[in-house]
Amino acid sequence: MVLRYRFLWAHEAERGQAEGAKDPPVVVLILMADGEEAVVAPITTVAPEAGAPAIEIPPRARAHLGLDADQCWISIATLNRFVWPGPDLRAVPDRTPRTALYRYIPQKLLDAARNTAIAELSKRVPGLIVSRSTE
Repeated sequence: MVLRYRFLWAHEAERGQAEGAKDPPVVVLILMADGEEAVVAPITTVAPEAGAPAIEIPPRARAHLGLDADQCWISIATLNRFVWPGPDLRAVPDRTPRTALYRYIPQKLLDAARNTAIAELSKRVPGLIVSRSTE
């Protein structure tokens, strides 16, 4: 799934923020049952720095997801983990009925994002996962 979510970047968490400043679309990498956990990766229009883990979203997939930017990437530089569904899901603007769901991501793109996330997690990079509280 691609959802609208109040994403907390690692640099925001390091500054002591409990909530992110923006509501970007995110890709759900892992989703457990209600009351369990989800792990999401943000979709950004900012090109990744050289060597930063990211997956470019092809034009056809961007159109399918309803993303209007010329270029987008799934960033794997920071992931958020939270109790599902959590208070940080946001309604997609101009959708009736109100929903946080943009659309379902193509499986090939989801697999690429998951594989990249697994590779990054295996490196045990400090700050890769920002755990969000429900409080």
